[in-house]
Amino acid sequence: MGCKMIAVTDQAGAYDYPAEVGLEIEQQNARTYTDAAEYLNSSLVDAVLLQHEFGLYGGPAGSYLASFLRQLRKPLVTILHTVLSTPDDDQRRVMAELIRHSARLVVMAEKGREMLEQIYAAPADQIAVVPHGIPDLALSDSERAKHALGFGGRSVAMTFGLLSPGKGIETMIAALPQLVRTNPDLLYAVVGATHPHLRASEGERYRDSLRKLADEFGVASHLHFVDRYVDLPDLLQLLAACDIYVTPYLNEAQICSGTLAYAVGLGKPVVSTPYWHAQELLADGRGMLVPFSDPQAMAGAVGRLLSDFSLRRQTEARAFALGRTMTWSAVAQRYAMIIGDVANRPIPLQQAEPHFEAQPQTSFSQAGSSDPLRADAPRLVVNGRV
Repeated sequence: MGCKMIAVTDQAGAYDYPAEVGLEIEQQNARTYTDAAEYLNSSLVDAVLLQHEFGLYGGPAGSYLASFLRQLRKPLVTILHTVLSTPDDDQRRVMAELIRHSARLVVMAEKGREMLEQIYAAPADQIAVVPHGIPDLALSDSERAKHALGFGGRSVAMTFGLLSPGKGIETMIAALPQLVRTNPDLLYAVVGATHPHLRASEGERYRDSLRKLADEFGVASHLHFVDRYVDLPDLLQLLAACDIYVTPYLNEAQICSGTLAYAVGLGKPVVSTPYWHAQELLADGRGMLVPFSDPQAMAGAVGRLLSDFSLRRQTEARAFALGRTMTWSAVAQRYAMIIGDVANRPIPLQQAEPHFEAQPQTSFSQAGSSDPLRADAPRLVVNGRV
């Protein structure tokens, strides 16, 4: 079995996609969505995996995707990275289209299943819960990794991801004065570039405000930014070096955090605010939850894990055990079962609905070989992504 990908290319321009990307959809060109569906219909792929996140696709709430869904005649599995609790009218219409045309809806947490059923009236037997995948690695020696990164001799707390105000980094910075009184060697590493949309609108204003806040609290020497995009090998080395992973996010309505999944799966003790995904992953002693925007509670939980070696090891072991069910190989087996199931079912007749407003079009672009889905090419999954 093999895999080919379709990339959704934003307005920034051309990208040097790998050979696996056989086709590009222009994000803001509605016609390219129907062209892509016809391209798949004439191919030998057995099923289509669609990665869905609001903001990835063109039109109001990504509504250009609806024309792709209506035109596609291959079994469709939709992976929902976000399920909104209070959708607006456009978002609700897009979700209705996804539910109508998908043979299976995949969410990464039980909360997502609950919301699909209660808010969107999705049939229970249409929904599958498959966790966010992680690398299959052994528990790491943090001291060795620290020395390789120049963090030797320090306790390291870490937050990773594209930097934006919703990450709540201020809460952890405000917790540092209390923490460094009893842990003077503590370093808080904030890893990741500023979110590109934020950087385009206001540059590095948010990161600069965090530096200023650390100066005001007198903890600038305990804050370290890794201000760049981090690829997987670098990320794994950085995670290996951290003693406590922190997600001080501000919004409860988050059903999936890939960075949290990586940290838990690699056996890192986590202190987090109680957004939905954290509530599930950190249950049963796999981490500690603290209230939103509460520096004192954050300092108390991080400080307890730093000072109580036995508790930290117990938390690591419980997190790592859950991680064995989240490895890429385990997740791949789950998807293989789902794909095998839907590929063997007849495709139901899809009811036509009023089309969303489209804009003037140009033709779609094809990447890679002249016919990446020819008869002798890998056949199984075409995967949309930005």
